[in-house]
Amino acid sequence: MAKRRINARDMIVEVEDDTADTWLPVENLQTITVNPGENEETVDVTDNDSEGAYEQEIMQRGASLALEGLLMKDDSTGALPPGRARVEEMAGEDKLGSDSLGRIRFRHPMDTNWRIWTGTFSLGEQGGATNDKSTWSATITKSGKTSTAAVSGG
Repeated sequence: MAKRRINARDMIVEVEDDTADTWLPVENLQTITVNPGENEETVDVTDNDSEGAYEQEIMQRGASLALEGLLMKDDSTGALPPGRARVEEMAGEDKLGSDSLGRIRFRHPMDTNWRIWTGTFSLGEQGGATNDKSTWSATITKSGKTSTAAVSGG
């Protein structure tokens, strides 16, 4: 079996629109970082029978997905691209409690299944220096377990 290095730039990220099962691509990303250990909690289970060796167990799993790119807006309307607009909507200050949860899915083109998370959305820092383009970033923090769905269509 041939092995291939995976291009980070090929990752596909989509956010669920406010219509269930309608997915919008999150456009023009430069960095996509999955952190499978975010919010992981452990407990020390070392006792006298451990013979001086530290022991632990994982009590909680977590994960996050960080998205970064340059800020982009429509020349005539000032609107964000649809996927980014949905991410910003989900990160809105009025999204509290269960309303703060949305879904995102992601995969590499070679994957046969989407990884789907329910999570909370937070916007990151935006801006830059005099000769920079403005940046855009968001973090989705997983809430609950990961689900999967088969990739369908082309």
